[in-house]
Amino acid sequence: MTAVTFEKFTKLPQDQIFEVATNYESFQNLLSDFYPSVRVISKRPTTTLVEAHLILSGKEFVVMQKHVIEKPSLHEIFFVGGDAKGTHITEKYDQSADGTKITLTVDFKYKGSMRLSGFFGKGDVEKEFSKIMDKLIKNAEN
Repeated sequence: MTAVTFEKFTKLPQDQIFEVATNYESFQNLLSDFYPSVRVISKRPTTTLVEAHLILSGKEFVVMQKHVIEKPSLHEIFFVGGDAKGTHITEKYDQSADGTKITLTVDFKYKGSMRLSGFFGKGDVEKEFSKIMDKLIKNAEN
């Protein structure tokens, strides 16, 4: 699948939204519709490995994600194992006068029968990850 890129905007300052977006332990509470289970396997200053259950378009993916950060502007997620191994997500956070622009690039890969069935296309990937980011921003702003 070809990567999709899209933008989101929040009134929050860059460091504040970045902190929420990289607090993986809170995903189970903030994003329970998408992340019903998240377990941190290891954590270092700029790299965290998590095991997660991710729900997209009503389908559950069990994945191992490596999160790499460069505070407060870059968050990369590498799916290193599980149902979507090979997926890569880049989130760039740019401060503006009115808040923060978030640019997401999602290169989603899925395995097994989902791959053969054409589980979802480019537009569906953008729609699903856009919903995740919308909910994250809404919860962070409240």
